[in-house]
Amino acid sequence: MNDSNRNAPTIRVGTRRSPLALWQAQHVADALERRWKGTIKCELVEVVTEGDKILDRPLNEVGGKGLFVNAIEDKLLSGEVDIAVHSMKDLPSKLPQGLVIACTPKREDPRDAICGPEGIRIARLPAGLKIGTSSLRRSALIRRLNPEVEIVPIRGNVQTRLRKFEDAEVDAVVLAAAGLHRLGLEDRITEYLDVERFCPAACQGILGVECREDDARTRSLLAPLNDRWASIATAAERAFLETLDGGCQVPMGCYAEVRSETIMTVAGVIVDPRGRPCFIATRAGEPERAAKLGRDLAESLADLGGAKVLKSLSA
Repeated sequence: MNDSNRNAPTIRVGTRRSPLALWQAQHVADALERRWKGTIKCELVEVVTEGDKILDRPLNEVGGKGLFVNAIEDKLLSGEVDIAVHSMKDLPSKLPQGLVIACTPKREDPRDAICGPEGIRIARLPAGLKIGTSSLRRSALIRRLNPEVEIVPIRGNVQTRLRKFEDAEVDAVVLAAAGLHRLGLEDRITEYLDVERFCPAACQGILGVECREDDARTRSLLAPLNDRWASIATAAERAFLETLDGGCQVPMGCYAEVRSETIMTVAGVIVDPRGRPCFIATRAGEPERAAKLGRDLAESLADLGGAKVLKSLSA
């Protein structure tokens, strides 16, 4: 913090305690202070969430997406913090009454990435190789590409998961490229998994900055940090999730890409946890219709057979 804004009003930024969450919160705080130089200062407020406490079980066995955000949102609603910075893919499709996503900064790389021995390729792994992941979507898509590998559930922050590979508990791990980039760990990536064959989680690589709906001042402070293309992609991908009521317990993915001022594409997948059957579809249209494209895509996948997969999982 510079001397120039030492006496400026403070914006309290709620965040989880993981290194990645702290990086993301600081990234937003720095951007705010740069934009409003000398008129505000930011202070990080670390919050422990249920998802941080429960590390001995896969996420799909523990509960919904709110595991990583509920405690922070409680502090936002009570006025203990002014904004909350989340990985957008952690946010449930419906926010608590009184809260809004005030801005979505520019998206990072949306792809998944494999970290393992040099030269490793996910479609050509030897039978029995152990792949670590905490995601039901990732494990299902890995099985689709290579049914001979063994999936090992792992939890923890990015560094903890990488240590599982370093300590030879697993032969490789699959993580979001965005987190590795943000933490300066991109040199650990041995293969990027392209979005066409390995659809990312909805909103992967996007940050969601949340605040109280009636806090007009904070919303105006955050507005300049919003990225139009990230906001459009978010609208499509969150509409997809809301239509299917999808969370971390469901092996589905969605990726929206704005290709020009007049055209965007939205791709989605629903896959059985065993890797088969797998239902894939794409929609294209105008960016102004982003949310409708996401909803239409979700309904199409459900009609193709995805609804049966979701029904069997909920049962």
